[in-house]
Amino acid sequence: MADLPGFTHLLATIAKLRAPDGCPWDREQTTASMAPHLVEEAFEAADALRREDLGEAQKELGDVLVNVTMISQIASESGQFAADDVAQAAGDKLIRRHPHVFGDQQANSAEIAYQTWEKEKQREKAEAGEDRSVLSGVPVALPALLRAYRVGEKAAKVGFDWPDQAGPRDKLNEEVTELDEAIANGEPAAIAEELGDVLFSLCNLARHLGINPEVALASTTDKFQRRFQSVEQTFDYELAGRSLEEMEGAWHAAKQAGL
Repeated sequence: MADLPGFTHLLATIAKLRAPDGCPWDREQTTASMAPHLVEEAFEAADALRREDLGEAQKELGDVLVNVTMISQIASESGQFAADDVAQAAGDKLIRRHPHVFGDQQANSAEIAYQTWEKEKQREKAEAGEDRSVLSGVPVALPALLRAYRVGEKAAKVGFDWPDQAGPRDKLNEEVTELDEAIANGEPAAIAEELGDVLFSLCNLARHLGINPEVALASTTDKFQRRFQSVEQTFDYELAGRSLEEMEGAWHAAKQAGL
């Protein structure tokens, strides 16, 4: 099978894995059991792209494709859909939602192209009797920070937004003040609610600054991990009994070293 064209080779390999004489683990999988693997691989691909490691991204995107193909193969065995159906439907949707490319409409800017996409999407939803909210397309399963960013972005696209970054910055101050009040009152439910408001406000501010908060937080977490691991190495991974002052000293040394 190795001499087959790339995607055909993958389809044939997946079909063999699912065959009666195939792999016991692969044969046990269902569309539902594969869902977490698809999410995990998508995040790993996104992380490689964030780090601009294109070699790693190629491998991780391959893993995403394996999961998509496996799910399609499992679905085809019960007469639901096959990989070709998935590809055909995706291509058809791209053509429908790009009338400025495949039709006679015009779109001389990215903003107009996006509006055209959303307008066609709304038309399709109306015809199918689906929820027409601009927010309905934001997956609930997204990480909360990314979901908040996308919800704010969708609302902004239809004009529900501050005119500039001063609005979300002031809102952040307001929410932090309310969080401080909740903490002072010692009300756990109120603290959780106000902390959520602070995080949501941060996402809105990030959007106005042109920064994806998910990417920003991931980079900061990477930085924290590098520096903390340097602290561990400084004390040969024996942190028990070390004072906070000692550990902070090692932390600042890692920071000065550019970690």
